Amino acid sequence: MTERALQQVLEWGRSLTGFTDEHAVEAVRGGQYILQWIHPSLRDTSARTGRDPQDESLILPFYRELALLFWLDDCNDLGLITPEQLAAVERALGQGVPCALPGFEGCAALRASLAALAYDGRDYAQLLDDTLCYCAALRAGRAQAAGAERWSYTEYLHNGVDSIAYANVFCCLSLLWGLDMASLRARPAFRQVLRLISAIGRLQNDLHGRDKDKSGGEADNAAILLSQRYPAMPVVEFLNDELAGHTRMLHRVLAEERFPAPWGALIEAMANLPARYYQTSVNRYRNNAAGDASVRRPEL
Repeated sequence: MTERALQQVLEWGRSLTGFTDEHAVEAVRGGQYILQWIHPSLRDTSARTGRDPQDESLILPFYRELALLFWLDDCNDLGLITPEQLAAVERALGQGVPCALPGFEGCAALRASLAALAYDGRDYAQLLDDTLCYCAALRAGRAQAAGAERWSYTEYLHNGVDSIAYANVFCCLSLLWGLDMASLRARPAFRQVLRLISAIGRLQNDLHGRDKDKSGGEADNAAILLSQRYPAMPVVEFLNDELAGHTRMLHRVLAEERFPAPWGALIEAMANLPARYYQTSVNRYRNNAAGDASVRRPEL
């Protein structure tokens, strides 16, 4: 299905100003990785939900949501659209209504499809809130990086938990396959797991993207921020220690708590992203030593 799905995501993305092939490719690659990892657990839950893990009518909206997140990230980092356009897009995505400006019809189409597919309406409402948090974190990180006063590491990581967008990924999966995330959010241990895995994702992202961000003049990266504040600090070693500590804390919580399927497998998938995803996403996260700027197709 992958090549067909990629073409359908690209077709949807043409209605978004500034959308590129890379946004679709990365979304399908990452989405395929996640769904393959949790497929056995989704198959087990399908008896309860009636939601088939291989249903293309569910898989495609998931891929499109991931592509939307990549596009929004680049709208902030690369200025793909004007600030006025971005503000209108954020309002539309956070309220589930059509964008007030032309050129962004795909936003309303995606939100309408997710609203109609929601197994639990609470997930759709939460997805809107999570999108607003994601957009606000992207703006805050960009503004901080460009400002004269740098955040502390603690402030940066606090914002980075939202700007990694894992909440959107999890909520969209719950919405489409009936994973009861709305109920699980009431459990303190589950909220702690979400924060820990998001912090892990932010640190992984920054470590893998450090060289590319540095060469591109990007300062919204934990490694770069720490290097600027503390030039003599062994930044990579420190962040790897932080990553190991967050991972140990995550494993302790998961060992003490029992979350229903597929949450254990899903958290494991996200924690192990670098083993597959970042290493294939050369253009987005690493400098390409071979100088090949082409966008790769997802591996089948």
